[in-house]
Amino acid sequence: VLLCAFAAKTAAQSANVRATYHFYNPAQNGWDLYRVSAYCSTWDGNQPLEWRQRYGWTAFCGPAGPRGRDSCGRCLRVTNTGTQAQATVRIVDQCSNGGLDLDEAVFKQIDTDGQGY
Repeated sequence: VLLCAFAAKTAAQSANVRATYHFYNPAQNGWDLYRVSAYCSTWDGNQPLEWRQRYGWTAFCGPAGPRGRDSCGRCLRVTNTGTQAQATVRIVDQCSNGGLDLDEAVFKQIDTDGQGY
């Protein structure tokens, strides 16, 4: 668990958002949203490969901004509030933890102080 801040392209921002990780393993799964059973695959599963590879993947479940279908495909700039490490992620799924469920690789990328678990 990391505490993060995020900013969406629409300027919605939130601080101290709980971030956990999920094993999407996009590269090993051919960047296939259907294969990982991502909620957004219904709308974004046929996006070009370049689009699916451009950013790390995350599930999103609040606390600010659109949810469900309206959040699919949107990008967020996620910041580890402890170290200021940042990553841009694309919303491909939904979750129920009240924050973000980042792909493990993205979680590790911003967990630069090793305080996440």
